[in-house]
Amino acid sequence: MNQPLIEACVDSYASAAAAVIGGADRLELCANLAIGGTTPSPALFKQVQRDCEIKINVLIRPRFGDFLYSEPEMEEMCTEIRAFQALGANGVVIGCLTPEGGLDEEKMRRLMDCAGEMEVTLHRAFDMARDPLETLEDAVSLGCRTILTSGQASCAPAGLELLRTLRARAAGRIDIMAGCGVKKENIRLLHDGAGITTFHTSGRGAPIDSGMVYRKAGVSMGLPSLSEYEIWQTDPEEFRLCAEIVHGLEK
Repeated sequence: MNQPLIEACVDSYASAAAAVIGGADRLELCANLAIGGTTPSPALFKQVQRDCEIKINVLIRPRFGDFLYSEPEMEEMCTEIRAFQALGANGVVIGCLTPEGGLDEEKMRRLMDCAGEMEVTLHRAFDMARDPLETLEDAVSLGCRTILTSGQASCAPAGLELLRTLRARAAGRIDIMAGCGVKKENIRLLHDGAGITTFHTSGRGAPIDSGMVYRKAGVSMGLPSLSEYEIWQTDPEEFRLCAEIVHGLEK
């Protein structure tokens, strides 16, 4: 644990391939990054697995929104975890909260039992929890390998103080992985200021303009704030610059 590592958060084949070219150590594969990520399809997983010789952790999240899950949603997530385990995923990325804002240990154990020997990352549900230090201890007790967190802030640099505290409290028992707003400009800040050596980023460049010539005005297929004619994906050069910094950090 706590070896310098950079994980690419990707939601397409193109982004996964770009991250590997850029030097990613591991992928977190998901869908729909524009809404924080949801579970990817097995078809996408198999494409990425076939062509990218790198560990793949899979986000298990059935929908956008909170992390308070119903029984049908739990059943869905359990089925997905078993399916990705059978496909050879390295790990799963999960998180369940109670209505009061604590880590739902019962639901987490249920998902982790389905994961078996796969690595488990507690995702940014951690950042919505009431008490970060209590949640850290709960994650350690459950046997989670990693906590992905922005330090309960709008982005990881803004959460620097809590990230420093979390890494000190973790004391090597669990990896604290900084995510949200991680860029080449702030990786050293997060390392020097909080001791972080594990980073999570999409490595996105500027949006790619759609190839569509005809463009329907006034109609949105999703969030009105997002253009239907911009494609967001990992930029291999941007990711390479991040990876070079991470791989040059001291343990």
